Amino acid sequence: MKTYRGDRTIDGVAVTVDGTLLPERTDLLEISKDGFEWSYEGHAPAQLAFAMLVDHFGDPAQAGRHYERFMRDVVANFGNEWEYTSADIDAALAAVAA
Repeated sequence: MKTYRGDRTIDGVAVTVDGTLLPERTDLLEISKDGFEWSYEGHAPAQLAFAMLVDHFGDPAQAGRHYERFMRDVVANFGNEWEYTSADIDAALAAVAA
């Protein structure tokens, strides 16, 4: 199971997956030129949602179908520091489908 973590520091925001920086994946879909952000709905949180789902699914097309809702339901509600697992992602997506 993967663990995603986000933190706001004096140097900006940092998002990791299992301790390694999460790639922004702007090579697949550039939603934001400003990197990742969270705690609100917008372009930077959408980029984070997309990157997390690409990493989670391993499939950009599937991530593209779900990232907007995932951003609104999950990423927009993250606090300054957060942790989210692959099991949490599955549960959030299952709740939307129900």
